[in-house]
Amino acid sequence: MNIWNQILLNLKQNKRVVLLLVVENKGSSPGRQGFKMIVTEEGKHSGSIGGGATEHKLINSAKKMLSENILKPELHEQIHRTDKDMQKSGMICSGENTVILYPLYDIHTDNIQEISTAETLGHELTFIMSVNSFNIQMSASIDCQYEYSDDNIYKEIIGYKHTVLIFGGGHVGAALSKQLKMLDFYVKVYDNRKELDTMTSNTYADEKHIINFNEVDKYIPKKKDVYAIIASFSHSHDKRILGKLLTKDLSYLGMMGSKNKVKEIFRLLKNEGFKKEDLDKVSAPIGVAIKSETPEEIAVSIAAEIIDIKNSG
Repeated sequence: MNIWNQILLNLKQNKRVVLLLVVENKGSSPGRQGFKMIVTEEGKHSGSIGGGATEHKLINSAKKMLSENILKPELHEQIHRTDKDMQKSGMICSGENTVILYPLYDIHTDNIQEISTAETLGHELTFIMSVNSFNIQMSASIDCQYEYSDDNIYKEIIGYKHTVLIFGGGHVGAALSKQLKMLDFYVKVYDNRKELDTMTSNTYADEKHIINFNEVDKYIPKKKDVYAIIASFSHSHDKRILGKLLTKDLSYLGMMGSKNKVKEIFRLLKNEGFKKEDLDKVSAPIGVAIKSETPEEIAVSIAAEIIDIKNSG
């Protein structure tokens, strides 16, 4: 159950909660921007803002807000170094972060309902926090933004997901679907084989499509944060798919295969007129080098590489 659904359940029972949200982080702080957790009237909590001493201390602060019926949000700046006396968190990881403790109660029910629905259905909207209000709007140009002002503390898009396109619905495609779904990507799998067992049994992909690989360029969404993985069952299909995707604006483009296979496909594509700088954008052989062998290990390797790209952007 996502954290917005948990908040909504409490509010519908006329129970208050405190939302703890990392609105800004710098350096090696344990909680990244957008990390969330809630504390309920019963003292229960779920989610995480990074763990450790900081989280424990702020959970206690949230419990105090609930017991004393404090309704005004609080900003807590945490400095994770031993050489700072002010706002020292008790941790030594050398970073800094700012966490807002935001009490939510019956007046917020309608907005939380809308946010929860958007998160569940993947519909994009933006929630805006300030000291004096909690509002939503239908769109925004950024994922997260922190501003230190009474009128506008924090904005975040809800329902937005990074999208992974997997071209190849075999065993690796199935393992990748499971791995990437756990990491909260929106997963689309494409293959040209009808009645493929691994496609039929794949319950993790958000979408599954049987297509003509000559037309793969038609299936690239016009949005940011799209990651494409080529893992078909033959090198001729891989070459065809790669040739269609090389000129697309993708956050990541990777292709499975041995070094010899990759070298040969690149040679053929150069002969067809593709430039070296186009091919240099391709991660091939795909994934982090961890000597992966099984489909599940290969999926971990590829997911690790995509996470690195996503979090470095």
